[in-house]
Parts: sequence; C-alpha cells; structure tokens
Amino acid sequence: MSRTNPRRTFAIISHPDAGKTTLTEKLLLKGGAIHLAGEVKARGDNRRARSDWMKIEQQRGISVTSSVMTFERNGITFNLLDTPGHEDFSEDTYRTLTAVDSAIMVIDAASGIEAQTLKLFEVCRLRSVPIITFVNKVDREGRDPFELLDEVADKLALDVCPMSWPTGMGGQFEGIYDLNRNQLHQPDGDSKNYDGKVQQFEGLDDPKLADVLSDEALERLTSEGELAQGGYSSFDLEAYQNGDLTPVFFGSALKQFGVEELIEAIADYAPSPRPQPAEPAPIAPDSKDVTGFIFKIQANMDPQHRDRIAFMRLCSGEFKRGMKLTPSALGKPIAIHSPILFFAQDREIADTALPGDIIGIPNHGTLRVGDTLSEKNQVRITGLPNFAPEILRRVILKDPTQIKKLRKALDDLSEEGVVQVFYPEIGANWIIGVVGQLQLEVLVSRLSAEYKVEAGLEPAPFETARWISGDDEVLNAFANINQTSLAKDRDDNLVFLAKSAWDVNYQEERNPEIKFSATRER
Repeated sequence: MSRTNPRRTFAIISHPDAGKTTLTEKLLLKGGAIHLAGEVKARGDNRRARSDWMKIEQQRGISVTSSVMTFERNGITFNLLDTPGHEDFSEDTYRTLTAVDSAIMVIDAASGIEAQTLKLFEVCRLRSVPIITFVNKVDREGRDPFELLDEVADKLALDVCPMSWPTGMGGQFEGIYDLNRNQLHQPDGDSKNYDGKVQQFEGLDDPKLADVLSDEALERLTSEGELAQGGYSSFDLEAYQNGDLTPVFFGSALKQFGVEELIEAIADYAPSPRPQPAEPAPIAPDSKDVTGFIFKIQANMDPQHRDRIAFMRLCSGEFKRGMKLTPSALGKPIAIHSPILFFAQDREIADTALPGDIIGIPNHGTLRVGDTLSEKNQVRITGLPNFAPEILRRVILKDPTQIKKLRKALDDLSEEGVVQVFYPEIGANWIIGVVGQLQLEVLVSRLSAEYKVEAGLEPAPFETARWISGDDEVLNAFANINQTSLAKDRDDNLVFLAKSAWDVNYQEERNPEIKFSATRER
C-alpha cells in the first residue's frame, strides 16, 4: 500500500447513464474540491458540469470532451481525468486513457457491462491499466450481485474480489456492508442518503447485526456475504496493479454510498505514476530530467478569449514554472510561463508539478497532441495513436470566401483530435474523418459557434482510410494508378482513401510491398 509518491492519476470509464457525472461530483465533494453537491453543475445561472462546457454537451447532458480535476485529501494529490461517456466517443477518450495510471469502471446495477464500457476497458487492457469496479445504483432495482460479478469476470477475463456487499437492492436496500473492515454503512432519514452512519462489527456472524437490520436483510447479507467471500478471489495488490484482478465495490453515487471507500481504495491500492513507454527506452518517474507528453488540446475553453490549452501529463522530473522544454515536433525549446493546474472549477498557475500531474499549457498552435516535451529532446513517448476513421464526409462551405477560415478551423480541430482532415491530391473538396457519428455534430456546431464558419457535410465516395508507407519508387507507381484515391493528412503523410473494406484488402494483396496502416502514432 505504497504512498511514496503522493499522486494518483486516474479516470472514470462507463457507459452513458451509468452515473459517471454524479460519481465525479461526489468524489470532488468528498475530496473537498467542492463544498456543495451540485456545485460542479451550478454556478449562478451556468447550470452544467465543469467538464460539460460545450453547447452541444449542455443540450444533450453528456460529456463530449475530457477535462481534468485535481483535489487533495490526506496528503495525497488526486488527478481525476474525465472521459467522454457518450456513444460516439472520439479518439480523445482513447488518448486520455494513455495519461492515467489507473481507472474506476462504473457499471449500472440494472444493466451490467455495456458495449461502451467494454470498448474503454479494452483500451485500458492495452496498457495494463489497473481497474477498480464500482457497481452503481444499488438503491434501485438491479440484477443479482453474483450475476454482475460473474459478468465482469467472464466478459473482461478478470479475477473479481468483492470488497463490499449490498444488504438487498431497490426497495429492500438497507445499507452496504464493508467486507474488508466489517463495517455497515446505513442510510439515514427519509431521503435514504448516506450521512456517515457507520457501525463496527466482528464479522458477518456478529449477533449485533440483528439489532440494525431486518430479518430478511440479515439473512440475505450473511448467506450472500459468506458466499461472496468464499467463492471469489481474495484481494491481491500485485494482481490488481498488473491489471489481472479488479476489486468490486457496491454503492450509490447519488445517495453517496461507497464513494469514500473508492477514494480510499485509489489512495491505498492504485499505483503511483508508472514508467511510460518511450523510445529509446521507457521513462521512469524518478528520472531527473523533466519529460511529459501532450495527450489533449482544448481550444476556446473561454469563449471570451480564443484560448488554446495543451494538456500535458508529466512523466518524470520536477517541473518548475518558466522552464524551457523542447516539443519533439518543433525541435526548438519553448519557455512555459503560465502553466495551469485545475481544481474543480478553478484554475491556478502551477509553480511546480511532479510526475503524474496534469498541467495546462496555453499556446497558439505550437503544441500538438502526441508531442513529447523534454529538457534535452532525446526521448519520444510512444503509444498515442491516431485511428483510421470509420466515417468520412466532404465539407461543403456555404460561403466560398470563407475558405481560409475553414482551413484554419479544420487544422485547429484536427490538432485537438476532434476530426482528422484529408486533403485529396485531386479535387477541391476536403474530407474529414471521424471515429463516431456524434463528432460530425460537434464539428458543425463548433465551426459555427467558435469560428463563425457555416459549413455542411455530404457523403464522401469513400468509407475508410489507411496510412500508406513504403519505398518511394513503389509508392510513386501506386500513386500513378490510384491518384483519385490518394490524399495527404495535415502532417503531409500519404493516405489511401478506400471505397470499402474489400477495397483495402484488394490493394493490400496487390501491393505487398506497401504497408497499409489503420493506426498511426501521432
């Protein structure tokens, strides 16, 4: 239970409507970052979660972009990275998960594991990110707890270890029993909220439990609790930190059951900042040189000022305000004078930052997603991918005189990872690619609101894209035959625009000397 580096950098992953925004708010409340539930959502007339800052998010009540919220508790700094929870999430979500050391997976007690959760879990698995599971909404009618545990074990191929147990669900809910500490957490008053009522017992067979639970709840808790402890794995810190075992907590974010236990579990079990994959060698957090990488760019966070903030995950060294760091794409050092730390709604200038911290760097387009920032410019952090888009559209300008404004806007938005832009070798219409349908709405909405560019989208004659590489001679021969299907991305990489998956397979078979890639390191 190492607390050597007092940093815990984590994300919450879930399916839409599993309760992620509510849990985020309650974690900030328990962590002391906000003092009133609902404060994240309401400041004056500005009723929205701190991370839900874009118009389209307010209309739909979903998080489209990822933000970071920092809070301190018992000497530990928690950096909570918020990930989009909507169905058509973007690459932004994947990249946010490259910047965390652990994650909380929220599942709805009635729905279990849904498609979105599975997708996000797979990204965590690629990097062996340890997962703590929170079964939410046990105060409502839900599925059998054993059924939920077995589903987590089977669908995610993880060992599960129940850390707490509900005394019934929905109308039969009478509290949560902490199997680790033998404590019963019960609701108080008519609202059924958790107000801190905790009682200590000797174990599930303690006769005093009969004084505080109904006969049905007591019988259910003793029989199910013993079975849960005997039938599943015991907690093993190493297995959890390797990503092989998930401790499971039951609770209700809305009623504040199990929230404190989650913070304590992150503090006690979740790893401190871990080594980061890099070339020529992984970067250890205790290395003296300052290194970090940009995993997200967010533009226009403040509509009054056309600001642009790059989010950097610090990987090693002690960062000091005013330091000069070299971005890998730029090759010349930049001084970082106004780095930002994010505390719930507030921003503060960061004088120092340690590995695991996330700082915002205001800039005017010099920093890009995927950039490594370092003192000596001798390392490059790897593993931040671009994914082949699943949807391609042509951009149609309503006013052709806005062509320069459109180019600037698309460059900005592709830097952020909202869209990918492809400039065809032949033909004037630029093509944008996205991973999910909602990103198209985000694009049109932001072009209009932030850049005052009115544009429409129409179907492109292509279905997917692949980055291509090979010898110049081979590529030139390929280009001569397939010129109408070729484009350059914003970094001038050559891209093959395919009419279908069959088209990709056909070209791969015909051109074995060319590599067709569905992902590209940024």
